[in-house]
Amino acid sequence: MNDGDRATAGEQRDYVHFLTGNEAYVREVVVDGAAVYGIHAPDGRLLGVAPDRDIAFAAARQHQLEPLSVH
Repeated sequence: MNDGDRATAGEQRDYVHFLTGNEAYVREVVVDGAAVYGIHAPDGRLLGVAPDRDIAFAAARQHQLEPLSVH
């Protein structure tokens, strides 16, 4: 990354504000050797796991979170 690629302080603040809502990020993780789907808070904390993506999305929605896929 060079200086031309860096976000301004205002852009960084807008991005952080965007991530402090009620989003939950869903991605595949490995727990005890098994592939499951982790449900993560915007700050990266693992909130829970589910055996498949659809269940992870449903669990997030049941807790008033908006699930988003992370690739």
